[in-house]
Amino acid sequence: MTHGLTHLLGIAPLSAAEITMILDLADSYVDLNRSPVKRSEALAGRTQINMFFENSTRTLVSFEVAGKRLGADVINMAMQTSSIKKGETLVDTALTLNAMHPDLLVVRHPHSGAVDLLAQKVNCAVLNAGDGRHEHPTQALLDALTIRRTKKRISGLTVAICGDIAHSRVARSNLILLKKMGNDVRLVGPPTLIPPGLDAEIHHDMATGLKGADVVMMLRLQKERMDGGFIPSEREYYYRFGLDAAKLANAKPDAIVMHPAPMNRGVEIDGDVADDLTRSVIQEQVEMGVAVRMAAMDLLMQGRADTRGVMV
Repeated sequence: MTHGLTHLLGIAPLSAAEITMILDLADSYVDLNRSPVKRSEALAGRTQINMFFENSTRTLVSFEVAGKRLGADVINMAMQTSSIKKGETLVDTALTLNAMHPDLLVVRHPHSGAVDLLAQKVNCAVLNAGDGRHEHPTQALLDALTIRRTKKRISGLTVAICGDIAHSRVARSNLILLKKMGNDVRLVGPPTLIPPGLDAEIHHDMATGLKGADVVMMLRLQKERMDGGFIPSEREYYYRFGLDAAKLANAKPDAIVMHPAPMNRGVEIDGDVADDLTRSVIQEQVEMGVAVRMAAMDLLMQGRADTRGVMV
């Protein structure tokens, strides 16, 4: 499979064809992950280092499972106790790791652009597991795979992304991907949580924002990234923007409900809606996450071989 993917730093640089290629390969890994022997040798002999400068149990475990199922040697670096805490810069850390000849770095960082900087300093593939408010490409890809498998297509849909848009790299990556694939995207939330200049319909009312939607994507209220009074109170926020059965009734009868997790039940989503297996695909998102990350890492290794003519 010839292509030019050597890093995965965001959705923005990807073409619709490249997005489709990743989703198609991920589909095959869903089947592998559901089989009794969940093992591929696609990354056999390769070294994958997971560097998480922000805590995220779900994403870290997903990448670890993905790497091990591909046959990679997987190392999780505890960045909270690393030399970064002793004053070492990100670039120095990158150069140190580069000298060990890893094949793939999976990096989550609290600052936008940090992963791109690191990618410029190393010889191996770099995969962005979330950087600041910038992007979270594999989350958007796993969401797309979940939508495509549920709705049988990933174009021509109306998708409402609701909640804390301002602090969400998930919203940014999803907006870019869904627009690239030919969908109508609405952003729904209070004015304080929707930044200006985004290429989407803006709604400040859940009833109008969800009207006729095929997909309702809820976002976590990211209080740890807020440095001011963005909402009056969690109770008021839930009353106006929390997804419950009454608000969901504005969407299409077969609309699916998504959430990147972890969920704040009773803040951005009602527990009964989150657990409604006829509407909620939140658990499917978790399953698709492993498959998408397997596909992305597999393609990155193929891409580096394709561009250099030899395995690196």
